[in-house]
Amino acid sequence: MARTTTVPRSDVLLTVMGAPYENDLLTSVLRLAQAMLEDGATVQIWACGYATMLTQRGLGDSKPRNLAAWSVDYPSTSLLVRELLTAFPGRLRWYACRFCSDDRGAVDHIPEVPVRAPARFAEHVAAADKTLYLGVM
Repeated sequence: MARTTTVPRSDVLLTVMGAPYENDLLTSVLRLAQAMLEDGATVQIWACGYATMLTQRGLGDSKPRNLAAWSVDYPSTSLLVRELLTAFPGRLRWYACRFCSDDRGAVDHIPEVPVRAPARFAEHVAAADKTLYLGVM
């Protein structure tokens, strides 16, 4: 008997790998996800590698103050993810890889981000019509 998936169907699975601040990867993922969601798609995001650092509770809501723009409050990545999840309930899901999280000490994710075992990744791929890998492979 085939095992049924517990992962909700989605139009797209974005698998995010690599360091979040090394290049424009994070900005590209957030913009791509938002554009697809605004167009009516359902999206799931699987954070792997150092991308698991994006949703750490310890980031708070703001980045550290910028000396060049001291009065500007820049949102943290965890706040940006929370805002996207709130704006598109039931249509966006964000997951963090347990192995990658544990390996990097990124074990305190915001409550909206479930941590999944890497063995479950295949269920996420099976639940998505399309899968796109972004970052280091």
